[in-house]
Amino acid sequence: MSKIIFLPNKDLLLKKKICLAKIGETILDIALKNNINMQHACEKSCACSTCHCIIKKGYNSLSIITEKENDVLDKAYGVEYYSRLSCQAKIINLNEDIEIKIPNIK
Repeated sequence: MSKIIFLPNKDLLLKKKICLAKIGETILDIALKNNINMQHACEKSCACSTCHCIIKKGYNSLSIITEKENDVLDKAYGVEYYSRLSCQAKIINLNEDIEIKIPNIK
C-alpha cells in the first residue's frame, strides 16, 4: 500500500494526516474513509469542483486527467498546474507516496 499524505488545512485538518491507499481508490474516497470531510457537492459525478485538491507529490501515481475533469476543474478556485478533482483522481501506482493539499474554503 502507498501512503497518501494530506497536508494541513485550516478548515479541515490542523495537522498532516497519513492514510493508506489501494489501487483504484480515489483521493476523495481515501479522505472520507479517514474522516477528512472534503466537500463533494455532486456526489462524485464530476459535475462540480468542490473536491478540488492540489497534488504536491506523486502526480504520476494517479490516473490520467480526462477532458471532462479538466473542464470542470476550470470552475475551481485556486487551480494550479497539478490540480485534480479528488473524486476522479484514482490511485494507479503504489510505488511512491502522494502528498495532497486541500485548498482552504473561501
